[in-house]
Amino acid sequence: MAGTFSPRTMAVLMLATAGGAAIASLLAAPRDVATPQPEIRVVPAPPPAPAPAPVAIARATPIPPRPKPEPFVVRRILDVPAPFRHGDSVWDESGAPQGPIVVTIDLAAQTLSVFRGGYEIGSAVILYGADEKPTPLGAFQVSQKDADHISNLYGAPMPYMLRLTNDGISIHGADVVYGRATHGCVGVPTAFARKLFKVVRHGDTVIVTNGKRLDMGEAIKPA
Repeated sequence: MAGTFSPRTMAVLMLATAGGAAIASLLAAPRDVATPQPEIRVVPAPPPAPAPAPVAIARATPIPPRPKPEPFVVRRILDVPAPFRHGDSVWDESGAPQGPIVVTIDLAAQTLSVFRGGYEIGSAVILYGADEKPTPLGAFQVSQKDADHISNLYGAPMPYMLRLTNDGISIHGADVVYGRATHGCVGVPTAFARKLFKVVRHGDTVIVTNGKRLDMGEAIKPA
């Protein structure tokens, strides 16, 4: 019958109606939205830095050792007439080969000798420094030549000067008279000094000793 329901049917319809409303209510209710998670980006690690190029270490160039000086050997002595007095000198280059010049000065013997290639070519009696201004001993090199030198300290002429030290010690021409002395220089007769000046060059060796006599075949190594 239309519009007529049994009690049971009505109960089912009511339940269905209620359930439908509940379902509709659930469908209409806002749904829980998941909280958005932060985006995680994977950044690749940077490539390793290239290894530094090896640095070339500059090595110091070794300095070759200085050659040892050749020993000075006396090969000939001039025949000097005796006695050899103040103001005397002798010069004879005959038979002497070309070679390095070495000048020796013996303060005890008061003589100067000039050797070329080991051969004595000249010798003279000298003046030398007094006790308060002694002539220094040792091996020196000629550092300056001046034929017309005037002493800076004493204003005295020093003809044919051959400088040995920075403080003025030199060989030069002088009036070589017994009993005189110098302020440390070595004085030789001026005529002899002129010949010595001509053969000696810058850098030649001068050896000053006190009582050292040079014999045939004896070797001296200049410092």
